[in-house]
Amino acid sequence: MTIRTPDVPGIEFALLPPVRDLGEGFKVRRALPSAHRRMVGPFIFFDQMGPAAFAGGEGLDVRPHPHIGLATVTYLVEGEILHRDSLGSVQAIRPGEVNWMTAGRGITHSERTGPEMRSRGGPLFGLQAWVALPTHAEETDPAFAHHKADEIPTGQYDGTRLTLIAGQVDGLASPVKTLSDLVYAELVIAPGGRYRVAAEHVERALYVVTGEIAVGGQTGQFATNELIVLKPGAEVVIESTGGARVMLMGGEPFPEKRHIFWNFVSSRPDRLKQAKLDWKEDRFDHVPEEHEFIPLPE
Repeated sequence: MTIRTPDVPGIEFALLPPVRDLGEGFKVRRALPSAHRRMVGPFIFFDQMGPAAFAGGEGLDVRPHPHIGLATVTYLVEGEILHRDSLGSVQAIRPGEVNWMTAGRGITHSERTGPEMRSRGGPLFGLQAWVALPTHAEETDPAFAHHKADEIPTGQYDGTRLTLIAGQVDGLASPVKTLSDLVYAELVIAPGGRYRVAAEHVERALYVVTGEIAVGGQTGQFATNELIVLKPGAEVVIESTGGARVMLMGGEPFPEKRHIFWNFVSSRPDRLKQAKLDWKEDRFDHVPEEHEFIPLPE
């Protein structure tokens, strides 16, 4: 991981997350949590998946695994993932759609390439974030919601198309039900476009998915795959000479610390211990028709 603190007003620091190879040429970059920043608002985990290109017969196979105390949000740029969970949900996720799974007191799910996509092969490129739940909702009942691309609000700003995945910003409100104050949006900046990141939320960060962006008129300041953490209360303008795709995330920070182990998040360390034991002793609900699972890491 590479971290730098550029002398740019409104920027705390920028970091370049390391690449992890999950096998068969499928790679991820994990921007959160890191040693330098555990959370941004309620966001406690942020992965870029791919880009990858699967040949016919190949695909993604994330076997059933558990979660507590968080919500997962999956958003694709290219390709397709088949989501299955212990509530009985079976849902194909395609570009521009929003898959929001609230784990609450506990859920199990798998993420795979579906049979049709696997047979012909194709690209996969997307992002998965975890949103920690507020303390009053950590043990809520698990739930699943899927929203088609045409349900998600968009806005145009000086050559930038904003797609509001969740939360509120710039007068827009997403239909995705969240349990805390946040913003999660995709910014597609045309060549020569710009976007003003207002100080609507206490903590915010930008992740450059593709292209390069400038902050404060400094061309080429931030490159592909960099996470840029903004200072609280700062308003910045981002621009791109050649065009870029950027994710904006943030929200109100929680007053209590969040603890994380593997796929479990909680404000109480003892709750993580219980979740570990529950997974070891097969007390989580199963994903119907799936018989594999990912063992608890030691």
